[in-house]
Amino acid sequence: MRLVIARCSVDYAGRLTAHLPSAPRLILVKADGSVSIHADDRAYKPLNWMSPPCTLKEGDGEQKDVWTVTNKGGEKLIITMEEILHDSSHELGVDPGLIKDGVEAHLQELLADRIETLGEGYTLIRREYMTAIGPVDILCRDAEGRTVAVEIKRRGEIDGVEQLTRYLDLLNRDPHLAPVRGIFAAQEIKPQARVLATDRGIGCQVLDYDAMRGIEDDKLRLF
Repeated sequence: MRLVIARCSVDYAGRLTAHLPSAPRLILVKADGSVSIHADDRAYKPLNWMSPPCTLKEGDGEQKDVWTVTNKGGEKLIITMEEILHDSSHELGVDPGLIKDGVEAHLQELLADRIETLGEGYTLIRREYMTAIGPVDILCRDAEGRTVAVEIKRRGEIDGVEQLTRYLDLLNRDPHLAPVRGIFAAQEIKPQARVLATDRGIGCQVLDYDAMRGIEDDKLRLF
């Protein structure tokens, strides 16, 4: 991760335009290629950002103090540096990911055991499928043999959709798995998260925790 504190102005050019006037800001450049601009008064939420995959070009001809971040859709985040106050890079390594609470961990275990909850013909590849940016909760195949990545949350919010999006982008680079589609599974899925998931082609699955715990194994039934 690269941390840059600089007095800068920022312009976004894409489906809409936005301008941040000159001010001291924190710029985060992460190993996944994402770039985000932060102020000191907004908790974790950036003022502006560009999600991967994107490219960062520092300087262009005479404009050596201009950073241009471009995504695959051609949208640009243009950062005009006036004064760099700090610039450092740190190797964080592979993050083990957020440790799920008891309910989420149990949901993962239940769903892996009864993968047909997602649909007829689904088969499990494995739980906690490790990637370079953390483990995918469940990797499975649908009835047509296509790879499906499942992210499980107790409460499904936008952050979970963003997390699954990053996994899908990475998994779809693997020719042995691609094409990979995603399912966002939770006990409750917030409307905003559902809209974002649908826009990105990610399916949503509401999980009934009590019903899944109460499903009886009928393998030993006589009638």
